[in-house]
Amino acid sequence: MSFFKKMREKMFRSSDRLSEDLDALVEDKAPEVPTPGPLPDPERDAPLILDRPVPQAPDPQPAPVPPAAPLPGLPPEPEPERRPGLFGRMFGQTEEPRRILDDAMLESLEEVLIQADMGVETALRVTANIAEGRYGRRVSAREIKEALAAEIARILEPVARPMPLYPSRPQVVLVVGVNGSGKTTTIGKLASQFRAAGKSVVIAAGDTFRAAAVEQLQVWGRRAGVPVLTAPEGSDPASLAFDAMTKAQAEGADLLMIDTAGRLQNRADLMEELSKIVRVIRKKDPDAPHNTLLVLDATTGQNALNQVEIFRKLADVSGLVMTKLDGTAKGGVLVALADRFGLPIHAIGVGEQIDDLAPFDPEEFARALMGLDD
Repeated sequence: MSFFKKMREKMFRSSDRLSEDLDALVEDKAPEVPTPGPLPDPERDAPLILDRPVPQAPDPQPAPVPPAAPLPGLPPEPEPERRPGLFGRMFGQTEEPRRILDDAMLESLEEVLIQADMGVETALRVTANIAEGRYGRRVSAREIKEALAAEIARILEPVARPMPLYPSRPQVVLVVGVNGSGKTTTIGKLASQFRAAGKSVVIAAGDTFRAAAVEQLQVWGRRAGVPVLTAPEGSDPASLAFDAMTKAQAEGADLLMIDTAGRLQNRADLMEELSKIVRVIRKKDPDAPHNTLLVLDATTGQNALNQVEIFRKLADVSGLVMTKLDGTAKGGVLVALADRFGLPIHAIGVGEQIDDLAPFDPEEFARALMGLDD
């Protein structure tokens, strides 16, 4: 099974899926004001049989009046509602529901995107771009989804970049993020991929205050076939990072991946500890860390924006990895992150298996987000 199919099947299983919301938005047609017409005449208004009027004497027709030119600045007249013909109704062929893309629908679309964690500013910008060339027209849910997918892919395209590799040996990759974001599993999955690509990898278990975190990283190290360097519980993480760099240099390792304890944005002491790790490893290599990956939990929604703000100031974040898109996440926060910060998004995760992390593909992600087929 391709990663796209796996992503499409796992993403957004919650009851408020974005795709379902868009379907409901189009089906919930706004009431239309009926055009006033002549009073009914029983003798003139004959019943319809098989879509054909009963033959009758034609009424005298007034002279044709040329259509009035539209006034400048006004939206185009809405298209007339199209109904299935005789053969369509006989064989059960019906057109998909359509709705006029007017101000009311645009406002509802903005609300749907905001509820999908896209954020107010990004949702307004995306909706405005969708309206261009479509305002006043009847659109289907499929057309809206296709347009949204194209617009989202356009926003994400500039930030979809793999993690760069450098000639430095070892290339130091510092992995940061708050508690429970998925740092440990991400390190294991990345280590497995780098090793499969022929790179020698060393992992340093920098969360020295939680024995469970070290044990979990050792499990992932065994799965990936990568050694994990540890220190006694309660040891100084910066000291472990320094020793790990020394050993990785001596062994000629290509990459050194350093795990860190979960950092809470409101814990100044833990944030200072992270800064200390950076200062210490730069004594061994002034350019280290060469990559600082911020791992974000997609289920945190808009709080991910705050995390990026904090970690950019403290650790000079170079790229993002988004995890847990298989849970109750709505996915739109990834669009908001790209629109606001422009940081590279290296990979996304949709599960706990070692192959459930893949390079970020903006078009596939956008179509999966909209519930569209491959």
